[in-house]
Amino acid sequence: MSDEPSRQDGDPGDPPGGDGGPSGATPGGATPAGATPAADATPPSKSKRRPRRTGWRRLVPTWRMVLFTVVAVVVIVVGGFVAGYKLVDIPPANAAATAQSNVYLYADGTQIARDGDINRENVPLAQVPKTVQRAVLAAEDRGFYSEPAVDPPGMVRAAWNTVTGKGTQGGSTITQQYVKNYYLGQQQTVVRKAKEFFIAVKLNREKSKRQILQGYLNTSYFGRNAYGVQAAAQAYYGENIDKIDTAQGAYLASLLNAPSEFDVIAHPENTSAAKARWNYVLDGMVKEHWLTEAARAKLSFPTPTRSGPSTAGLTGQRGYIVRAVKDYLAGRRILDEDTLASGGYRITTTLQKPRQDALVKAVDDNVNSKLSKDRDADRDVRVGGASIDPATGDVVAMYGGIDYTKQYVNNATRRDFQVGSTFKPFVLAAALQNGSHTQDGDLITPNTTYNGDNHRMVQGPNGPTGYAPANEDDHDYGDIDVRTATNKSVNAVYAQMAEDVGPSTVEQTAISLGLPASTPDLTATPSIALGPATASVLDMAQAYATLANHGMREDYTLVARITKNGAAVALPKRSPAQAVSRQAADTTTSVLRTVVDSRGGTGTAARAAGRPAAGKTGTAENDKAAWFAGYTPDLTTVVALMGADPKSARHEPLYGALGLGRVNGGGPSAQIWAQYTAAALKDSPVRNFDLRLLPDAAQHHKPSGAPPDEPSGTDTSQPPATDGTDTGGDGTGGTGTTGGDSTGGDSAGNTDGGDTGDTGDTGGTDGGDGGDGGGSTDSGGATGT
Repeated sequence: MSDEPSRQDGDPGDPPGGDGGPSGATPGGATPAGATPAADATPPSKSKRRPRRTGWRRLVPTWRMVLFTVVAVVVIVVGGFVAGYKLVDIPPANAAATAQSNVYLYADGTQIARDGDINRENVPLAQVPKTVQRAVLAAEDRGFYSEPAVDPPGMVRAAWNTVTGKGTQGGSTITQQYVKNYYLGQQQTVVRKAKEFFIAVKLNREKSKRQILQGYLNTSYFGRNAYGVQAAAQAYYGENIDKIDTAQGAYLASLLNAPSEFDVIAHPENTSAAKARWNYVLDGMVKEHWLTEAARAKLSFPTPTRSGPSTAGLTGQRGYIVRAVKDYLAGRRILDEDTLASGGYRITTTLQKPRQDALVKAVDDNVNSKLSKDRDADRDVRVGGASIDPATGDVVAMYGGIDYTKQYVNNATRRDFQVGSTFKPFVLAAALQNGSHTQDGDLITPNTTYNGDNHRMVQGPNGPTGYAPANEDDHDYGDIDVRTATNKSVNAVYAQMAEDVGPSTVEQTAISLGLPASTPDLTATPSIALGPATASVLDMAQAYATLANHGMREDYTLVARITKNGAAVALPKRSPAQAVSRQAADTTTSVLRTVVDSRGGTGTAARAAGRPAAGKTGTAENDKAAWFAGYTPDLTTVVALMGADPKSARHEPLYGALGLGRVNGGGPSAQIWAQYTAAALKDSPVRNFDLRLLPDAAQHHKPSGAPPDEPSGTDTSQPPATDGTDTGGDGTGGTGTTGGDSTGGDSAGNTDGGDTGDTGDTGGTDGGDGGDGGGSTDSGGATGT
């Protein structure tokens, strides 16, 4: 029998109280004794549970999960955007984006050279034609002005392609590309793309669309080592960007997509693809109503030039010119080296390309083409040349050497070769300017007589000076007038004249005419007359230009204007000054004319220019340099041949060079001068010298192959003098020293010009057939031709 009591009126397993009632209820639901039954009492109900999902339903997120996920994503994106916007600043521009080259130009705007590692020249947007701007927009971002700075779908697509290895893709908007070019770099990473996004957004708020487009055009790469649209215009069409037309602009815009591949000259096999891209750009312009259908139909593909201007080269004359301009800017405190090195300067020089080319050709024809590897002396030959417009001081041509990359020293600006007898006109000008007298008390004029004997002791106020220079070939000339002594370059005469004038006065006159006060070996001794000073070719051209300009010194300039990013850089004001009186300068010129025109002159080779000319030859000690300095009324040019060992740079004699026994100033130097001058002035009318001479300074002569001078008026600022006229007569009319009548002259007898051996006046007879040469080495080290 079971111990469990039997259950009555209830199911098995129910708790006490039956039917789930309260404890103490009697079986059967009876109310216990003494308790009051509850009316309408109902049993408590159980809560319903959601049935569990089974099967495929378990994989579908609930609406709560979806809502939570969306909210989380929005919070993360917005938070990330806010954080990124706050944390990513606009960085400084990268160095490569701001680097620019300096551009050096001829006076007509033709490019000479660029320097710097980056071939870039920034230009303002206003300088870029509207059609070129629109071509770029049609190619790269047609909604640039109306759409946001970023293209999120494009960025997502680019990031996905990068991550999945499907290739790289750049930013799609111009703003993003500008950010990449200017602030970040060309690497293709997700981090860089993220930075690009935030910087583009910020940039779009801080800069105008025009500023962004300008920056983009100046930083984009176009191929041919051209960064920026200005460099591209030069590289592909040899023009400044403001000269580029619609068709050319569309081609430049098409290059942005594939700079190297779409260069149809470098890759002719890609011509069809390049033309397709070009057509795409133009069609886009039509679609955006930037170009009419009719105008579009007239355009043809603008094949670029075979090659752009040389950007790798400072070869040939380019390097010499660039170096000379840099030295000029630094020396005049216009731009120092560090400032110039920052780049971006557009420097227009005074050099004139036709004349520059003419000077190079003259040197090539008369020297370089005659050099031989079989002659040892030829390896030492160097040539320097400089040409100045005497009326303006503009340097119009300069020859620095055979090639800057082979001979880097500029022979036009170096100051280490003696100028020789090309210095002698400065002594004469000093004497005429100061009204100097000989030791015997005679006024020094072109007709004054000196003793020209070899090794004649120079006499000072207190007797012999101890200096007795030798003449060329130890020749004794006896009594000789100044004009003839100049023709024959007699050292004895000019050393004595320097003493008569005063060596310090001669030195100061040379400086006033244009030689730098710092010129090496410009010392105040009688030997100064023979040219031991080592002025440069350009220095000498400056001084001779002052004589050609009637004594008015216009400091030479190599630079006409400078700009950077479109803004002009201030240049010093030019202040011409009267270095010597017009009559002193013009009288010196009249003497130098006989050096060229007379049979006995040392500069007769200069007649080949076919122009009225004045000049002087000079030879350094031991024939280590041979000079010709000369001028017409319109152009002053100095040419020097120099001897220097190519390895040690030691000065060497020019004996035997070019197959010549001796090389002097009347040879190749004068020949270069004549050929260049004829070419440089070929389009200019022949102009005669307009000279106003000092009293007792003129001479009858018959110039050789030169037109006669025209009469000129009297310089009222100087002591009265009647100007003579070169009539081309035979000099039969009286003597200049006595004021007798002369053909074409007047009572003063002051007639300008050179001599052909005639004896028209007793004070100025030319030396006749003196041959080429004259002068000699003095103790100062310079020779006399």
